[in-house]
Amino acid sequence: MTMTTTVKAMESGELARNLIDRKPLFILDVRNEDAYGDWKIEGQSIESINIPYFDLLDGVEKAVKQLPAGRPILVVCAKEGSSVFVAEQLAEAGVPDVHYLQGGMKAWSEHLEPVKAGELPDGALYQFVRLGKGCLSYMVVSGGEAAVIDAMRTTEVYEEFARNLGVTIKHALDTHLHADHISGGRKLAERTGAKYWLPPKDAGEVTFAYEKLEEGERVSIGATEIGIGALYSPGHTIGSTSFVVDGKYLLTGDILFIASIGRPDLAGQAEDWAGDLRRTLYEGYRSLSPDMIVLPAHFGQMDELGETGQVAARLGDLFRDNPGLHLEDESEFRRAVTENLPQQPNAYQQIRQTNMGRMSPTDEEQQEMEIGPNRCAIHDK
Repeated sequence: MTMTTTVKAMESGELARNLIDRKPLFILDVRNEDAYGDWKIEGQSIESINIPYFDLLDGVEKAVKQLPAGRPILVVCAKEGSSVFVAEQLAEAGVPDVHYLQGGMKAWSEHLEPVKAGELPDGALYQFVRLGKGCLSYMVVSGGEAAVIDAMRTTEVYEEFARNLGVTIKHALDTHLHADHISGGRKLAERTGAKYWLPPKDAGEVTFAYEKLEEGERVSIGATEIGIGALYSPGHTIGSTSFVVDGKYLLTGDILFIASIGRPDLAGQAEDWAGDLRRTLYEGYRSLSPDMIVLPAHFGQMDELGETGQVAARLGDLFRDNPGLHLEDESEFRRAVTENLPQQPNAYQQIRQTNMGRMSPTDEEQQEMEIGPNRCAIHDK
C-alpha cells in the first residue's frame, strides 16, 4: 500500500514575512537551471540549491543528501505542481518540515508586502514591497484620502488596503512610463474613479486620456494640505518625475536607488539621456535637503531592505555611500551608464507598449511578460 503524505503550502505572504524577519529557510528550487540562474528567491537568511524536477522523477535521494538537518525546507517551481510532487516525495523519504510555495514563482513575482515608510499629518506613507521582482510602489494617506504612486497591475491589493484603512483613493500617479512591469495606475483610476497622472514627455504615444504631471504641479491629499510636488528629473526616461511628499520624502522613481542609479537605455536613448541623468543626480538632487528620505521605485539586492522590510535612506547618506553618485568625471559617468549594462528587463518593449495602451495582453500574458528581475539599475544582478 502506498503511503500518502500531506505537506503544507507556504503562501507568498508567509515567505515574505520570513524573509523580512530573517528567519532561516532552505529552498530547493526544481525549475530548469537557466530559469534559476536568471532569477531566484534570495534573502539574508535564505540558502537555496537547484535540482531540476526532471532529475528527481526517479527518486529524491539526490536532493535528500543535500538538504540541511533542522531547517525548514521550501520546494519551489514555476507554477506549483512540480513542487507539490517533490515535497511529497521528500516527506515520504523522512524529511521533516517540508513545504511547497503556493502558486510557485508566478505567485511570488506578484506578491506585494505593505510596510509603513513614514508618518504624515493625519495619515501615513506606505511602501508596497514586491520582493519577488524588486519593485516598490507607494500609498500616501491623509485625511481619509489616498494617492497611489507607481502602482503594480495587481490593483486589488491597493483597493483592499485602502478599504481596510477606511480611505478613498483619489489619485494614481506614475513617476515615468515603466519598462520592467505593467503599470496598474490607469486600471486603478478606472476602478476607483481616481485621476490618473503621467508625465507628458513620456506620454507622446499613449492612446488614453491622462492628467499631465508637470514640474510645479501639486496634488493635495486630504484636508491637511499634503502635497506631492512634481520635480522634473529626466534620465531614466525623458519624462521621469520625482515626487516630494510633505517636504520630507523624495520618491525618485527609477532615477536613484539605494545602492545604484537608473539606466538610460530602455527606450534606445542611452547617449542622449545620460547627460539628463547626470544633471538630475548631480545638480537637481544635490540642491535638495540631505535629510530628505529617498524612497525609490526599485531595489536590486535584498540587503537594501531595512529591519522592518522598508527600502529607504537619507539623501545625504546616499551621496556619501552610493557609488553611482561618485562618478565625478563626466566621461566616466557616461561610460558607466551606457556600457557593460546588465541584460535588459524581460519583454520590456512589449511592457512599454502595454503601458502606452498600444497592446492589450491577457492577464496570463501580462504575468508571463513580467516574470524575472527588474534590471532597472546600472548594476542590478
